[in-house]
Formats: sequence, C-alpha cells, structure tokens
Amino acid sequence: MAARGFTTFLARASKKGLSNCPSARSTRVSPIIWSSRGYRELNRPPTANEMPRPAGIASFMRLPVQKDAKGLNACFVGVPLDIGTSNRPGTRFGPRQIRTESVMCRAFNKDTGAAPYESLNVGDIGDVPVNIYNLEKAVEDIKKFYSAKILAMNCIPITLGGEHTISYPILLAMKAKHGPVAMIHVDAHMDVSPAMMGNKIAHGTPFRRAVEAGCLQGNLVWQIGIRGQDYDYSDLKYAKEQGFHVIEAKDCWYKSLVPLMDNIKKELKDTPVYLSFDIDGIDPAFAPGTGEDSI
Repeated sequence: MAARGFTTFLARASKKGLSNCPSARSTRVSPIIWSSRGYRELNRPPTANEMPRPAGIASFMRLPVQKDAKGLNACFVGVPLDIGTSNRPGTRFGPRQIRTESVMCRAFNKDTGAAPYESLNVGDIGDVPVNIYNLEKAVEDIKKFYSAKILAMNCIPITLGGEHTISYPILLAMKAKHGPVAMIHVDAHMDVSPAMMGNKIAHGTPFRRAVEAGCLQGNLVWQIGIRGQDYDYSDLKYAKEQGFHVIEAKDCWYKSLVPLMDNIKKELKDTPVYLSFDIDGIDPAFAPGTGEDSI
C-alpha cells in the first residue's frame, strides 16, 4: 500500500477507533495496514534501545526473515556471486557484510522525511542459492528465484550483490513480469561490452545482453557517472545507438543533480524501472572495496 493510502487509512481509523486491532493496545504502536485478511501489522526494524546493535539476527536492519516474498511489499535479497568479475573477487561476501553494517541504519530520515517502514511491509528473504562454479547456471538460478519467489508475489526486490553480472538475470525476470523496463544505472562503466575473453556472460556485458533479450526500453535508460579509460569508443557508441542517456561524471561536477532526477521522473511516468548502483560509481578513494576500481 502506498504511503498516501496508508495516511488515508490512519485518518479513517482514528475516527473509528482500533479496539479490534491488537497492535493498537501495545505500549509502542507498530504501523498497521488493512488488507483483505483484516488488520496487518507491518514489519519494523528494532531500534538500538530495543536490541543492542551487536545483537540479534544478522538480517538486513534485523528485519524478520522468511523463505519467500509472500505478504511483503518489498524484500531484501542477497546474490553472493563474484565469478564473473575480471579483476578482484570477493563480492560473494557482499550480502553478508551489507547486512552486518545495516544495523547502523535507522527507520526514519529526518532530512527527507522518508519513513518506508510506516507504509510498506518489508522483510529479508535471505540469499539466492546461486551456483558459484558455473556462471551460466548462476544466471538461471537467479532468474528462476526472482521470478518464482519475488516477482510472482508482486514484491519489489532490493538486491544486495554480488558483481554486476547479476543484473542480467534480474532484468530477464523483470521482463517476464513487466515487459521491457526502464533503467537508472549509476556506475563508472557502461557494462555493454560484447564479450570478455570470448565469454558473453560477465560483469562487463549485462546490459548488452539485456538489450539483445528485449529487457530494456533504450530511450528510458540513464547511465550516470560514467568515467575513466576504455579500450576504444565502441561501448559508448553502442550505448548511444540504443538511445541510452549517458551522463558522464564530468557532466555531474560542481552542480546539483536535482534537475536531472526531476527530468528522469517526468520521462519515466509509471514505467517499471530497474535501479542499479555499482559501488565503483563512488570514487575509490572513498569506496576501495570494488572489483574494478576506476579513477
């Protein structure tokens, strides 16, 4: 349920009273929504006053863990894959470490007013049991998991990677559900190489494969922060031929990106969109833990 619908529900509920809802009688009221099954309490991350930060189950923000996305509006899911990287491996440990660090996250952002746990039911569904010995098999594993355990339940996945190969099977699953989608991609690299050492599946090729599979609406793709060296002009030429909007890092310097994002939102309208943030979109001086650092 959207935040607007949740607010409306609260306004109506305050007039009618919530005597039939168990959570309304508790000392600390948890967010609730109305569903076809009646009142339903939303999952809420525990605060550091309720559970010390070094304690508790190491899920994302110590949210409840479940085996699939049933009953969730959004879910955190790990994809511990790094066999498609060309330089430094290690991102197979990314999902676990992100969850560990997530204890420092809080449920409300006072600067933006964002309070997602007040209107969305969110949980952690663990990791995709991905094949770490066979990349093509791993792609199938990821696609099937996302299709059957997340998208079939009308849930929005929030993925913890894993290197960028994982975007290709996720987009395949999204296409099966929604048709071709839009994409906002923050990265140092465009990841549209035709192949890497003769292999079509790798961390530098996912978005060329996605185009070939009909997963993306080219005119609704934004690649932001592209920078650094390349072998030649061909990848940039290919991206622009597909209609991608390539915003290089130098075009982001010394200016607000609010106008850019406002324009993107206008263009997107109600189109389903895949958001991908590669850690090397950040300068390696501040985020050195990447497989392919770019100055």
